[in-house]
Amino acid sequence: MVALFASRRAKDPRMQDQTLPTVFESAMRGLACKCPRCGRGKLYAGFLDLRTNCEVCGLDYAFIDSGDGPAIFIIMIAGAIVVACALIVEVKYQPPFWLHAVLWLPLILATTLLPLRAMKSLLIALQYHHKAAPGRLIDREPK
Repeated sequence: MVALFASRRAKDPRMQDQTLPTVFESAMRGLACKCPRCGRGKLYAGFLDLRTNCEVCGLDYAFIDSGDGPAIFIIMIAGAIVVACALIVEVKYQPPFWLHAVLWLPLILATTLLPLRAMKSLLIALQYHHKAAPGRLIDREPK
C-alpha cells in the first residue's frame, strides 16, 4: 500500500525539481480545481471552460478529454439522493405536487451544478496521473 502513494521523480525537464504527485495529491489538486501537474495554476477560465495551459508550469491542457464522465457521475449520485428524499417525503407526508416541485427543483440544481466543476477537475487530475490515452488497436497476425 505504501508503494501506491510513493512519489516518483518527474521526467519533464521543466519540472526537474518536483516529484510526480501521488494519487491522493492528484485527487486533492483535482478537487481544488488546480493544475494536475504543479497544483498551483488555475484549471478553469470560466465555470466549465478550461484554460489553454497552466500559467505557472506551462502544462498544455490540450490532452484533457473528460467527456461525459463527470456529468454521468453527478447525475447518478444526485438522482439517488433526490429520488430517495422524494420517496421518503411522499410516503411519510403525502404533500401536494406543487410542494414536490418547490422542494426538489432547488435540490436537483444544487446537487448537480455545485459539484460538477470539482468532479470534472478530479477526473482530469486522475486522467493526468494515470497517463490515460485513447485506446489503440494492435495489428495481429491471423491464427
